[in-house]
Amino acid sequence: MKKTFKLNIEGKNRDRVLEATKHEIRKYVKRQRRVPLPEGVDFWDFDCKFGTSEANATVVHFATITSLIDAVAKEGGDAFYLELLVKDGLRTAKPAGANEADQDPQ
Repeated sequence: MKKTFKLNIEGKNRDRVLEATKHEIRKYVKRQRRVPLPEGVDFWDFDCKFGTSEANATVVHFATITSLIDAVAKEGGDAFYLELLVKDGLRTAKPAGANEADQDPQ
């Protein structure tokens, strides 16, 4: 998905447009995650770019997209560009000692 989302649409409430935009993004992600996984792939991952326009879009983590959209809306931006490209995801082992801080001492 490569799309510029407009937040100010004549005759529509800005808050409703914002919620509809988030819904469209979530719907796209759910649809892509339902696609059967190829052999050797653990999950579907996404390459993400976000910016106020396509020219200044930067690479961001998938989990930060909603907060970035809210930040643009809060600043009063008219539109934002979002690029979500599906890629293969492979699980990796956690480094040794990473869980030691999470375990409670007995």
